[in-house]
This record gives sequence, C-alpha cells and structure tokens, in this order.
Amino acid sequence: MLLLKEGPLIVAKDNEKEVKQSIRRWWASNPMTYAAEHGTTAYESGDGIHRPVEIGSKEFFEQADQKFYEWNSPLHTPKGNFGRIFDYDRYRGQAILEVGCGMGCMAMNWALHDAQVTGVDLNPVAVQQTRRRFELFGLQGRIEEADGEQLPFEDNSFDYGYSWGVLHHSPNTETSIDEILRVVRPGSEVGVMLYHRNSFLFRFIVEYVEGYLHLEKDFLSPLRLASRYSDGARAEGNPHTWPVTKEEVRDQLFSKFANVKMQVLGRDLDPIMDTWIPRLSRIVPKPMVKALARRWGWGLWITGVKPG
Repeated sequence: MLLLKEGPLIVAKDNEKEVKQSIRRWWASNPMTYAAEHGTTAYESGDGIHRPVEIGSKEFFEQADQKFYEWNSPLHTPKGNFGRIFDYDRYRGQAILEVGCGMGCMAMNWALHDAQVTGVDLNPVAVQQTRRRFELFGLQGRIEEADGEQLPFEDNSFDYGYSWGVLHHSPNTETSIDEILRVVRPGSEVGVMLYHRNSFLFRFIVEYVEGYLHLEKDFLSPLRLASRYSDGARAEGNPHTWPVTKEEVRDQLFSKFANVKMQVLGRDLDPIMDTWIPRLSRIVPKPMVKALARRWGWGLWITGVKPG
C-alpha cells in the first residue's frame, strides 16, 4: 500500500475488490440526493416541513437540482450553471465524459448546451436515475455503468473529461485520474473535484473534534475517520473517503498533466464556523469568510491538460 504522510491514496490489491463492492453497495443504497438526510428523498418545503418525493420523478430531480445548485451558487454565471468551471460554448457539439454521474445534474447541463455527453458510474442506481432523467427531460446522452479505474473507452475518445466529488471515494484515486487522462484527446483539458484535506471540515471537525476530543483516533485509522465523518456522517459514514492535499495533487495525482491549476471551494465554511461558535458566520465579516473559504474550503477543483 502506498502511504502519503497521513493515509492511503490507494488500497492494497488484495483488498481492492472487496472495497469496491462495498462502495458500490453503499452508494446504491445511499445515493447522493442532496436531501435533508443523505440518501433520502425528503426535501424542506416552504413551511419548514420535510416532505418525501418519489425518486425518479420530475419533482425529485427538480428538488435535488435546486439543493445542488444552491450549494454551488458561486460557480454559476448568466451563461449557465457551473459556468465558472465549464466552458459550454467551447465544447458545443463535442464529446464530453463525466466519471461519476450521480443523479445526472451536471450531465444534464452539458446536454442542454448541445454537448455529446457520456456519463458513467459504478453505482447502478445512479445510472438508472440519470437515464430516467434524460428520458423525462427529453435529453440525448450515453449513460453507462462502469468502473472509473477501467473505463470502457478507446484512447483519445473525448474532448473534455471531468469528475465532481467522486474519485476521493475510489480505492485508487490515481488510477481513476489516469484513466480520464487516457481517454481524452491530446491537448484536451480534464477537471476533477476532490475533497481537500487541509480544510476546516477535515482538520477541525474530523481530526480535532471527532478524532481528538471524542477520542475516535484511538480506534479509527485516518482513512476510517475521514470516511466516517464525510458523506453519510449521520448514518455512520461511507466505506471509503480520502481527501487530498495540493501537494499530492501536484506531485502524484496530476503529475502527468500540463498546466495544472487548483482552486479551493468553500461553501461549507459557514455551517462549520457555526459548529465551532454558534452564529459565528453572521458575526465575521463576509469578505473574511470568503478569504478563509478560498484557503480552507472542503472542495478542491483541479484542472490539467493532456500533453501532446
């Protein structure tokens, strides 16, 4: 197993298959619905009551998308949702790959901008729901169940490839990123969002509060601690989450790319500050909160170009 300072970026080969199966099962049972509780379909209505909607219904996709867009509001522009990171005009009519399509919101936005979008996911529920979304909204795209570490595509098949908040759940993050690099054309860009280890959420909530104050570091490894208190934290966590540092991105994960850039994303900072001291986010000046978010946010958006 390869160890980088605090924990593994890959899992030992003899345990990899078992870990992948547990990841697949967990996310199929606990899909990313952006509801009040992870994996459920109950969303808050105007009267403050959480009401369930049917998964796969138009209302479900609209509710899930609304929450997803709210969480990422700084990334939107008049040209489109996530317009600050996705150049829709540049890739109109071109082949786009998303690794880890989830409920299909981002893939839908590419389809709405006339891209030839392909989405893959290890989770069969994600594939089923994204196909349902495309059918319901009359969109064109190819959605397949696939392992991000073994993409079923020829070399140099896509004009742009990306993954959003998924590959830190892979037992071998580096291999997954290498696969995206393999299937995009030379000169094409790749974008990946990974959880950021040097963040308030990890260093304060996970390491200090849960690990040190609650003594969980005495019986949980750094990997298990990160997995326990990230996605699905209210339900004992998920099988595998390992956030990364900028140094690991530069020296290992994106070492084969040219023109590597990184941007810290921090919409999570307000609730974390309020966990530390109630209502703290309302007291601290907004410019200061934004500055802290740019340094200590939970998301790390990474881009690089395939040489050639």
